[in-house]
Amino acid sequence: MKTLELLAPAKDLVTGLDALSCGADAVYIGAEHFGARVAAANTVADIEKLALRAHRYRAKVYAAVNTILTDEEMPRAQKLICQLWDAGVDGVIIQDMGLLETGLPPIPLIASTQTHNVTPEKVLFLEKAGFKRVILARELTLEEIKAIRAKTSVELEFFVHGALCVSYSGQCYLSYAMGGRSGNRGECAQPCRKLYTLKDAAGEVIAGNKHLLSLKDLNLGKRLGHLVDAGITSFKIEGRLKDRDYVRNIVSYYRRELDKVMAKRGFDRPSLGKSLAAFNPDPAKTFNRGYSDYFLDGNPVDIASPDTPKFVGEPMGRASDLKPGSFRIQGADRFHPGDGITYFDKDGALAGSLVNGVKDGRVRADNLKGMDNGTSIYRNLDKEFLRALEKDGAQRRFALKLAFSDYEGGFLLKATDERGASAEARFRGVKAAAEKPEAAQETIKKQLSKLGETEFYLEALEINLSKPYFIPVSVLNELRREVLLSLDKAVPVPAREEIKLVPNDTPYPQTVLDHTANVLNSKAARFYKRHGVTEIGVAAEGGADLAGKPLMTTRFCIRRRLGLCKKGKEVEPLHLEDGEGRRYRLEFDCAACRMKLYLEN
Repeated sequence: MKTLELLAPAKDLVTGLDALSCGADAVYIGAEHFGARVAAANTVADIEKLALRAHRYRAKVYAAVNTILTDEEMPRAQKLICQLWDAGVDGVIIQDMGLLETGLPPIPLIASTQTHNVTPEKVLFLEKAGFKRVILARELTLEEIKAIRAKTSVELEFFVHGALCVSYSGQCYLSYAMGGRSGNRGECAQPCRKLYTLKDAAGEVIAGNKHLLSLKDLNLGKRLGHLVDAGITSFKIEGRLKDRDYVRNIVSYYRRELDKVMAKRGFDRPSLGKSLAAFNPDPAKTFNRGYSDYFLDGNPVDIASPDTPKFVGEPMGRASDLKPGSFRIQGADRFHPGDGITYFDKDGALAGSLVNGVKDGRVRADNLKGMDNGTSIYRNLDKEFLRALEKDGAQRRFALKLAFSDYEGGFLLKATDERGASAEARFRGVKAAAEKPEAAQETIKKQLSKLGETEFYLEALEINLSKPYFIPVSVLNELRREVLLSLDKAVPVPAREEIKLVPNDTPYPQTVLDHTANVLNSKAARFYKRHGVTEIGVAAEGGADLAGKPLMTTRFCIRRRLGLCKKGKEVEPLHLEDGEGRRYRLEFDCAACRMKLYLEN
C-alpha cells in the first residue's frame, strides 16, 4: 500500500520522544551545528537515542543541517553529516548545495524549503541532482502543487501547521540587513513580528502602530485530503522551538485527522504502533496567532495578524456587569482557577490576567485594567486541558495477537505482533480439569489480557483448549511474561535506506544567479557551474551589496489586506516605518501578485 507520513518537530530529545508517543511517523530535529534554528541544536548522542526509539516503531529521524555554509565550515558540516549517518539518522535536510560536492555518506537528502522550491523546473532539477525529497514552499496553491507533482516523482513534503514567515523562505534578508542576524544562518531576529506604521507617498498614515508583517499561523487539518490528492506524501508540522505541550497536542490532532484521510483513500502508515492519547487534542488550545489556509486556494484577504503576534487564545464570549476584580460572562463555568484570560484593552493593546475563581456566573481575576462591558474575552491557558497533556500524555503500543492452547504435556502460548515478530512459551505439568469451566475460561482471558505498562495492546486472543482446564493465575502470568520477553527479542531489524549520490551535469533552470541563490562557498559555486550556471552572485552574508535590492519577497500583500488592491493595475509604492525610525519601501508587482520590501535609509 502507498503510505503517508506525519512529520513532527523536535526541539530536543524529550520533545522528540513525545512526538513519537503521539503517533509521528517521522521526527525532524536540529543537529549540533548548522541548523536553521540555532536555538534548537542537539548533540549527536541525543539524536542517536531518538533514532533508536523511532526505529522501534519503524519511524524515521531527519536531522536539519540547513544553513548556508562558509568554506571554513564545510568540512565540519560534512563530518557532522557522517556522524549523524553513523548515529542512525534516516535523512538530512540541507540548503547548501556545496554539501553535494563533499563526499557524503549514502544518507537520503532532503531539500530544505530554504532552497525556494516553487516551480516544477526547480523541483525536477533537485530530483535529478539526487534529492530523495523536496520540501515545498509554504506559499504554493493546490494547483501549483499539482503542477509540480505532474512533472516529478520525487517525494513532496509540505507544511500543514504552525508559524508562517511572511517572506518566501530563503529569500528574506531583512533581519541580516537590520542587525547582521541572518535567517539563512539560523539567527533570524523575526523583524516581521515588530510594530510598523504604513504611509502613502505623501506621508499620510494608512495604518499606524500595527504588526503589519505578522501573519496568522497555518492550520490545514481539514485540508489534508486535498493535499493528498495534489500529491503530497509527507505532512509537516512546524515547531522546532515549540514546547512539549504544543507537540503533544498538535501531533495527536494531525494523527487523528490523517488517519481519517488514509482510511478513506486506502493509504497506510509507514510506521507501526497505535498512539493512545489520554486527552482530546484541540489546536485552539495551543499557541497560535489565529489560523488560516494561507494560499492553498489562491489569494486570500485575511491571513494577517496585525493586532498582536502573541497568543490571544480561544474566544469565550463578552464581559458584562464589570466590577473591580470580576466580570460576568455567559458560560462562566467553563473557566477554572489558574486559567489564563486575554482581552484587548481600551487602547487596543493585548492585556491578560489569571482566573482566581468562578462563582454564580462571575469570573474573578486580579488585573482587569482597561476592560469594559462588552469586551471580548479569550482564554489562552486552559488549566484542565494542560493538566491532561502534562500528566497523561500518550502511549504508543504495538498490536498483539495471542493464541492459547494445550498439548499432551501442558499448555502453549503463542504471540505475534505487527512488527513481524513471533514467539511462544510453554508450561509443562499436570493438567487439572476445571470444576467451574466458565470461571476458568474467564480467568484465562483476564490474566492473558493484562498487558499493563508493556508496549502492547491486545488485538486478538484465541483460546483453543481440548476441554476446560483449571490453570493457576501464577502459571498464566508467567507464560504471558515469558512470551512477551521472547517476542521483543525476536523483532526483525529493518534495513535502513541508503542512497549513494552520483554527481551529474543536469542543467539548472537558470544560467545566471544573483545573491538570492545564497551561494556562500566555493563548493556551492562549483556545484552550480557543473550544472551549467555561468554567472553566480555572492550571498548577502558573503558581502553582496543589498542597496536597491529587495530584503523580502512576499506573496502576502498589504494592499490586498487593507482593501487597496487595484486588481492588477500599476500602483504606487507604500512605505513602512518601524519604532527605531527605519523606513522601508514596499513595491508591488501586481501582474505576478507579489510584494517586495526595500530599505530606504
